[in-house]
Amino acid sequence: MKLSDFSYSLPQKFIAQYPADKRDRAKLMVLDRAKQTIETRQFTDILDYLQPEDCLVINETKVFPARLLGTKDKTEAKVEIFLLRRLEEGLWEVLVKPARKVRVGNRLSVGRELVCDVIDNTVSGGRVVRFNYNGDFFDAVERLGQSPLPPYVKRNPEPSDKERYQTVYARVRGAVAAPTAGLHFTKDLLRKIEHKGVKLAPIVLHLGLGSFRAVNVEDLNRHKMDSEYYEISEESVRKINETMKKGGNIVVVGTSGVRALETEVTSEGWVKSNRGWTDKFIFPPYDFKIVDRLVTNFHLPGSTMLMLASAFAGRDFLFKAYRKAMKDKFRFLSYGDAMLIL
Repeated sequence: MKLSDFSYSLPQKFIAQYPADKRDRAKLMVLDRAKQTIETRQFTDILDYLQPEDCLVINETKVFPARLLGTKDKTEAKVEIFLLRRLEEGLWEVLVKPARKVRVGNRLSVGRELVCDVIDNTVSGGRVVRFNYNGDFFDAVERLGQSPLPPYVKRNPEPSDKERYQTVYARVRGAVAAPTAGLHFTKDLLRKIEHKGVKLAPIVLHLGLGSFRAVNVEDLNRHKMDSEYYEISEESVRKINETMKKGGNIVVVGTSGVRALETEVTSEGWVKSNRGWTDKFIFPPYDFKIVDRLVTNFHLPGSTMLMLASAFAGRDFLFKAYRKAMKDKFRFLSYGDAMLIL
């Protein structure tokens, strides 16, 4: 398929600017692939679609305030440093603004605590910087950084965003954006899910530029995803594989979790434990090895997340659901409503 196959008109009025009043009170659109039916429910009704033998896979990545405002040494010119991913201790790939004024050899300062040297350019237009700091780097970033909202949220961040743009189970710092399908879960809803007998299997994939970089080639085979770090523990692997052996469903929350699991598939069709970097790009047609059901949001036109959801649901069926969502005034994108694909 081609990039143009994933284009559609998304008027601004459908893009959620604020989250729902309560996390689990968002709308839930349920797509049944076998029956080709579409239902409208509330997110709390996801309980009705989970069975005791199922396993719910959640992404425990935690968003950190990746936007730093600093200055160039000597000129004192203002610069923005957006942390994309840690390459090794003290070494980061970043985006900088204004990019044309930040060159290899420049030193950038964020307050008095964080100083970094620009040591290389990246093929994607970013920079590689080395931070010099004392103490805990992330503690300094938490104090000095800002948590940027997605660019399609046309307002300034508010204090409530720090809590709402984070899943209730976020644990491992490293993402520059939230795995938004998970924003709908509350601790109470998760307790009810576990009480029903559903296993929870946490994994980690730190969302970075890989998930959000625009696809600029019509031939999707030529698009290269930026790598993102993931971890799949032995305990979660045990739960997932036991569920598969017993015939239960692997229900994955978010496209990021799908990419992590589908990266680590054995030749026999089981998931294996690992940690590392994945640049896996899933688009139609694709044969899913691990995932049986998917919880996701409504995605941007032409995005890699929309392509993955299309590969799972079927492109025509998914676009039919998107048209219905607009007719029924669903809310789209990060703070929007949810979809469950059976």
